[in-house]
Amino acid sequence: MSAAGPLERTHLVGIGGAGMSGIARILLDRGLPVSGSDAKESPALLTLRAQGAEVAVGQAAANLDLLGAEGPTAVVVSSAIKADNSELVEARARGLTVLHRSEALAALMAGHRVACVAGTHGKTSTTSMLTVALQHCRLDPSFAIGGDLNESGANAHHGTTLVSGADGPVGIFVAEADESDGSFLAFAPSVAVVTNVEADHLDHHGTVEAYRLVFESFVDRIEPGGLLVTCADDPGAASLATYAESRGVRVRRYGRSASDVTLVDYQPVDGAGVARIRLDGAEIDVRVAVPGEHMAGNAIAALLAGLELGAPLPGLLEGIAGFGGVRRRFEFKGRSGGVRVYDDYAHHPTEVAAQLRAARPAAQGGRLVVVFQPHLYSRTRLFSAEFGAALALADQVVVLDVYGAREQPEPGVTGALVAGAVSLPAGQVHYEPSFDKVPPLVVSLVEPGDLVLTMGAGDVTMLGPELVAELDRLCRAV
Repeated sequence: MSAAGPLERTHLVGIGGAGMSGIARILLDRGLPVSGSDAKESPALLTLRAQGAEVAVGQAAANLDLLGAEGPTAVVVSSAIKADNSELVEARARGLTVLHRSEALAALMAGHRVACVAGTHGKTSTTSMLTVALQHCRLDPSFAIGGDLNESGANAHHGTTLVSGADGPVGIFVAEADESDGSFLAFAPSVAVVTNVEADHLDHHGTVEAYRLVFESFVDRIEPGGLLVTCADDPGAASLATYAESRGVRVRRYGRSASDVTLVDYQPVDGAGVARIRLDGAEIDVRVAVPGEHMAGNAIAALLAGLELGAPLPGLLEGIAGFGGVRRRFEFKGRSGGVRVYDDYAHHPTEVAAQLRAARPAAQGGRLVVVFQPHLYSRTRLFSAEFGAALALADQVVVLDVYGAREQPEPGVTGALVAGAVSLPAGQVHYEPSFDKVPPLVVSLVEPGDLVLTMGAGDVTMLGPELVAELDRLCRAV
């Protein structure tokens, strides 16, 4: 087997997913044969085929022969792939190496100085900011992110920059680290960022305490001499920082209550923001092109990680100022009839509240109309009251039914639980379980000057263009 190790010839089951397609992109960039399958056609599959991957729609044992008679040397799966999946069963029958997605990504990190970004919220945006900031410093890092960068439209890339390492030149690898199933424990970063630690993914971890402990295990994976960057304002992250120091790990804290990098002030400016920070005794303005103080915090985390990787401060500041965002993170979808439509991935109460607070100044005096789709039955059951409190920050709320994703329906758990928890006057909260009825309902609610924000991790993202089209039809009719 070549220096590529088990990934010399790779087949990915569910290759169109965000994490899996990123691994495929990096393997293809490295000139390695790649095949894969997915349940349905998607733009990601078209892109991978254009890069040279052999991709099948639909899953079958025969797909393991897409690379020819030699077949794959490894089959990569995610936590979403069930044990009875036909391709996984065939791979085991052939005695092939089967790797979890995180194990494959860890293998790609070999020979690199690794920066991993974890946290309950903000990891995709922070990973993306760090990547773009390094690129503005004329560095070319490898990266794997859970969302597509607006600048390049890509979620992963094999970089070419080499920096000095203990045993010679090494590359830089920036990765989003997923705690949802504990798979980030496959990584051993030299720089780790944890933006926050707040109860989530209890369908996998079971208890809040187990969820907290998996982050401590992640800290234990930091390389000797490595750095942990945490937010001092988040109780979970602050507790983790204390744990890290007890284990001999260097820690740098940021936030309004931090001493390493203090957030002195934040001001929204024209749909963006400016954070004034105190770093090494000097006050510096950090311009962040995406709105919200929570995004400013993500930018400071990225700045600290970039400095630890050896990038110059001026270049990092320039890169953060030029960061154009990530798809599905307050992404502008269009304007019609004086109404602006945005889409956001927020699917946890804290994320929803933070994004609505950020959207308020962006509404520029108009009303804030949110269309929210709960994600997962377990999360809806556990956090319906918290979702209601967060959504009450809007002026009009439309709640869809639950996007179940990997879960089976639970009796009595619907979007009505969330809608019923929103403490707004009658006529300002609407539960609409029929997806097709949502666009005309929203259009009937809005008026010129309003900002509409579709939110959730499911197919609610499809509504943005439909809302713009519905508004266009209304304008033509009058």
